[in-house]
Amino acid sequence: MRLFPTAQRLRAPTSVFSLVLVTAVLAACSKPQEKTEDIRPVRALQLASAGNAAALELAGEVVPRYESRIGFRVGGKIIERKVEIGTRVKRGQLLMQLDPTDLQLSQAQAKAQLAAADSSLALAKAELDRYRELRSRNFVSQAVLDAKQAAYQSALSSQEQAQAGLKAQANQRSYSTLAADADGVVTGLDAEVGQVVAAGTPVVRIARDGGTEVRVSVPEDKLDALRRATDISVRTWANPGPALAGRLRELAPAADPATRTFAAKISLPNAGSEIRLGMTATVSFELPVPDGIRLPLSALFEEKGKTSVWVIRDGAVTLTPVQLAGASGNEIMVASGLNPGQTVVTAGVNLLREGQKVTVLGQPQAAAASAGNAK
Repeated sequence: MRLFPTAQRLRAPTSVFSLVLVTAVLAACSKPQEKTEDIRPVRALQLASAGNAAALELAGEVVPRYESRIGFRVGGKIIERKVEIGTRVKRGQLLMQLDPTDLQLSQAQAKAQLAAADSSLALAKAELDRYRELRSRNFVSQAVLDAKQAAYQSALSSQEQAQAGLKAQANQRSYSTLAADADGVVTGLDAEVGQVVAAGTPVVRIARDGGTEVRVSVPEDKLDALRRATDISVRTWANPGPALAGRLRELAPAADPATRTFAAKISLPNAGSEIRLGMTATVSFELPVPDGIRLPLSALFEEKGKTSVWVIRDGAVTLTPVQLAGASGNEIMVASGLNPGQTVVTAGVNLLREGQKVTVLGQPQAAAASAGNAK
């Protein structure tokens, strides 16, 4: 008679009982799991009362107030250039010279036409005098005398026309030389010797003395603030010392089609020799702002028709009702409910509850507290 199956059936309950016993012993020996407190990371802002002015800074470039693009008043071939970029010039100084050959020939032709007109006028005058004498003796009719009078007037007009033509050609001849129209410095050359240029084509650029300013590009959302600026100061990257006083001289009425910004020019009445053309400058505009506490719109929490903010005290948040005074740019002005020095949550306001522990992102103490809680 075989007993092996019966023995196996007897040992099975014993094995199950042993497994349950071991599990119970292990559960009794393990430590109870500690509850971790929910600490939510937030962004926050420490409040400060708005001062009487805020600063707006824009980068710009030092440019001349007046820059002349001058060219010849006649066309021709350039045969000589007297200046280089950076050359300081005086009013009337020779800059470039055209080939005067054609202009000289035109002037000689005008002189010849004037000489012919003078001869015709002298002949007409002599004939008019002679026919007047003949008419006084009744040798010719009045009609013949009137014809001679008309011929004389025509010759006189032709002579005046020839004189005017000679003066015009003399002016054209003088236009073959290009002279500076004011004191300044040469900032650009747009033509070289040997080049044929048309009348009026700019060939030299001259920045005139007596006016330096800074040109900046103003974003469209800063236009109104720029117009309210109470004080303007300018610093250059090469001379970071005391700022120079500036004045808004010009503000473009339309935006640049490429950059969608408005060009503004800031004059520098007290600019010295250290301010050079082309320098990089930083223009600071002092803007008046209303007194009070300003908050970003993301800090507001709406509940049951009331506006509140989360104020952090001792690492926990408290819902505090506030009264708003209106908008200031992209921020909101708070009339009452908050005091300078308080810390207000500016991001994540809809995920908080009263008394919840928080840690402020970006603060070293918050990182240390998080590390301590993780332990």
